[in-house]
Amino acid sequence: MNTFAYAHLDESLATKLIDRAGLGDLDRKVRNGERLTFADGVRLYETPHLAAVGLLAHRVRVQRHGRKVFFNVNQHVNYTNICIYSCKFCAFAAKEGEERAYLMTPAIVEQKVREQLHRPVTEVHMVAGIHPTMPYEYYLDVVRAAKRARPDIHVKAFTMVEIEHMLNISGKSEDEVFADLREAGLGSCPGGGAEVLTDRVHKAVFRDKMGPDRWLAAARKVQRHGFKMNATMLYGHIERVEERVQHLIRLRELQDECGGFMAYIPLAFWPYHTDLENFGHVTTGFLDQRSIAVGRLMLDNFPHIKAYWIMLTQESAQTALSFGANDIDGTVTEEKITHDAGTTEPQALNEAQIAHLIREAGYEPVQRSTVYEEIGAGASTGA
Repeated sequence: MNTFAYAHLDESLATKLIDRAGLGDLDRKVRNGERLTFADGVRLYETPHLAAVGLLAHRVRVQRHGRKVFFNVNQHVNYTNICIYSCKFCAFAAKEGEERAYLMTPAIVEQKVREQLHRPVTEVHMVAGIHPTMPYEYYLDVVRAAKRARPDIHVKAFTMVEIEHMLNISGKSEDEVFADLREAGLGSCPGGGAEVLTDRVHKAVFRDKMGPDRWLAAARKVQRHGFKMNATMLYGHIERVEERVQHLIRLRELQDECGGFMAYIPLAFWPYHTDLENFGHVTTGFLDQRSIAVGRLMLDNFPHIKAYWIMLTQESAQTALSFGANDIDGTVTEEKITHDAGTTEPQALNEAQIAHLIREAGYEPVQRSTVYEEIGAGASTGA
């Protein structure tokens, strides 16, 4: 029986399958609204009964979102790949002077946004490397440039690594920096740069970049200054099961404290052209679906779970909608970071293609804003 069929079983048969998989106690916890523990998370990752884990997660997503699957019409602008860091998992970063290194001026960023004026884009997603010499004002100008080109666009920009960098080089107080960002037009932040929130993985894979405590501290600052954001985990490299669960618990604790996370996005590791290529591998569909499902079950205080099709592949993202995900991201347009690491997915999908993926999986496509305001059903996309 295929995974979709498992996810659409009637309740009584689903309960029997979960009980036979030895997960009946977790089923009762979830049904009663009890929080799952660290040990529960490890069990969900280690049980061989993936379909049962998927069923548990699917029930939660249906209870919260019914048959809706959100997507948005967005574009990506990765404004520079020049970076002071040399993370082992990254194929995007370059050093100054390298042939492949580039830096967009604010004028180029403005041009990139103007190039999409013929499309109903509502969000520009901007993240990049940490440039060694660009001044604080450059980052504000990048945001201003996007808003000049399209005043109504929502600018979702800057990982916590970029935010910390701006705080460090600004010469201003924390309050002043966030006031500057808001005045420039920043609407929210994406959730990249967390990787895996454990010290062992940090020291082994991205030692020079901010570690777990600093990432969480930056996220706390962002949320306390009124900005919404997402959270990610880069999985499928050297991390252990226990470290994945610890990552989720740390995100859950910060959400309890601040409440500013909108979505959790498990990011499948692509090893090509990275320092982990020789002993890395592309994640399996088995791990991809489990990562979605465990995220949905452990992060009981996160509204949304996103299946990012660029990193999962379109087919795996479709399946993830029956394993706890209720968002498939958006149209994207010119994403560079994952493509540099070897993804074979296209640079962009149009609204009709996104809606088709969702409907083919048995769900209702709903266009959203960055902050999950419903814009319209998939029927309005011409699909």
